[in-house]
Amino acid sequence: MLCKTILIVDDEQLIRWSLNQELTKAGFNILEAATINLARTIVQESEPDIMILDQMLPDGTGIDFLSEIQSFDNIMPVIMLTAVDRSQTAVQALKLGAFDYVTKPINIEEIKIVIEKACESTRLKRQVASFMKGQAKSCGFFGLLGSSQVMKKVCEQIGKIALSSGTTVLITGESGTGKELAARAVHFLSERRDKQFLPINFSTLTETLVESELFGHEKGAFTDARQQKKGMFELSDGGTILLDEIGDISPKIQVKLLRILEQKAFQRVGGTQDINVDVRIIAATNQPLEKLVSEEKFRSDLYYRLNVATIHMPPLRERGNDIIQLAEYFLHEFNVAFHKNFKGISEETKKLFLGYEWPGNVRELRNVVERAVLMDEGDYIFSHHVELGHLHSLTPEEPSYTFEPGADGQSFDEIEKQVLVKALEKANKNQSQAAKLLKMSRDTLRYRLKKHKLL
Repeated sequence: MLCKTILIVDDEQLIRWSLNQELTKAGFNILEAATINLARTIVQESEPDIMILDQMLPDGTGIDFLSEIQSFDNIMPVIMLTAVDRSQTAVQALKLGAFDYVTKPINIEEIKIVIEKACESTRLKRQVASFMKGQAKSCGFFGLLGSSQVMKKVCEQIGKIALSSGTTVLITGESGTGKELAARAVHFLSERRDKQFLPINFSTLTETLVESELFGHEKGAFTDARQQKKGMFELSDGGTILLDEIGDISPKIQVKLLRILEQKAFQRVGGTQDINVDVRIIAATNQPLEKLVSEEKFRSDLYYRLNVATIHMPPLRERGNDIIQLAEYFLHEFNVAFHKNFKGISEETKKLFLGYEWPGNVRELRNVVERAVLMDEGDYIFSHHVELGHLHSLTPEEPSYTFEPGADGQSFDEIEKQVLVKALEKANKNQSQAAKLLKMSRDTLRYRLKKHKLL
């Protein structure tokens, strides 16, 4: 049992005795205190997993002690005991960080349910704390693996920026460098971690869709608006919203974003009522916004509002041995996904990886390792298992499957999706036949079809 020890703080001996009896039967170790002073000593010396705290005590109030507990370096949930006619106390306790409250006279089944929920909350918090402690030893925040100096600097910036939960953040960097991962790290390291993190990519949406997605709409606002819809700003109230590819937004949306940044308010499409929100805005771009401002394609006032705290994600080619660390991480990931047993990456392949420019950055590296694990067998990833720079034919005898990036710079994912679509067309949508054409198992084909939302 994760939660083993419960501290009961109540000056009524009968209540302590009855709770002790029932909770001991349920398998808990029980500690007791009749005063705040004794409870303080027990918390510091014994580190109980949960505290059940009464409001009225001989040497102070439970509310006062609850405020003090919040300054302790622990994650112990507190369940407040309140009289039926003291609802205001319960509300105040929750605002101060109490996990929940139970009214007197105590219903033992009710408090057991609350304790069970508190135990689950403790388990999750400890998992996060353990994860963060492990990640802090190297720059590994939420998938941002790497021990290079440039990544250590990024992680330092993320840690500092996360402390200020309201600061607007601008994340820059080439495509595939991990800008969304950095945004998620800022969110989950901040006080907003328990609220929503919602990303939106402007490059994939039309202006009409962007407006509806961001701000929501009222019923009847346009032809297909059959009911009211809340937008992402409303849904992420108290949390964080990531505006990815911010350089692609239209002048109309720029004006609306500027108003949110200045007034923390917006109106749904077709609406007339202001909706106030408390949302941290993180913007990301692979375009030089300063250039867009000089070309009058991006509002200068919006740019300065966004550019309060800046994180620059370095390209993979500047990260040295991080390339190998990431490749080995992806190797493990796809070993599990494809039920393979590759033991590592050969020295020859490591040299190949370190000498390559990685124009697609971490995303390209992940795709290269994924394909190598998917298409080959053996103990190590050798150089003949990997293809850099372009995607060759997956089936050499079928020249119709040969693709190379076009002038517009197609990504690996886009090309791979085309290969899958052509294989399905050639096989008349027969998945088993398409899998044979591509020399992969049917399960592997289905995995990749789901990845590209073709299934």
